[in-house]
This record gives sequence, C-alpha cells and structure tokens, in this order.
Amino acid sequence: MSENGNHEHEQEMIVISNEDGQEETFEVLFQFERDNGHKYILLTPADEDEGEDDDETAEQEVYPFRYEEDGENINLIPIEDESEWDMIEEVLHTLETELNHDDG
Repeated sequence: MSENGNHEHEQEMIVISNEDGQEETFEVLFQFERDNGHKYILLTPADEDEGEDDDETAEQEVYPFRYEEDGENINLIPIEDESEWDMIEEVLHTLETELNHDDG
C-alpha cells in the first residue's frame, strides 16, 4: 500500500511515443468498456509534479482514447465522434464526483 495517495494498488503506466519519436509516460486514470464492445482508457501525464500533494490546486490533464488490444500491446484511437466525447465527459464528471466524496 502506498503512503503518498489513497490508492491501495500500484498505478498502471503506459509509455507513448509522440510525433517526434520521444517517449512520454502516462498514468492510467480509468479504463472501462461500453455495451457496444468499445474499450476506453483515460490517461494523465505521469511527470506532473508527483511530489506535490495539493489536491485543491491545478486541474489534472486527462487524455481519453478508445483502444483495441493487440496481444500484449494496445492501439490507442483518438476520440473524434461527438457522442463519444459527450460520454467521456459524463464518465469524467462521475469520476470527479466520486473522488470528491471519497476525499471529504
């Protein structure tokens, strides 16, 4: 169990190569699957001031993707459909509400 957060398990990390070929590390915030079989993943940059414990300050950047599993790898698909964006926003709002209740 980690002492620097409320998580009882190690956060899963994903490394993504950007357009310039540089690798960036992201923390998996949440993963879920819809009834239509589409899988989604919400990522946040892992290198954002991990030492700071100011929950009330800056908002966390979140990058949503649809994904498909390919063996041990996953293929990230950018969200382009407006209905998918709306659904992602609902999920984020629900997560934020749950997290705020857990902290309070």
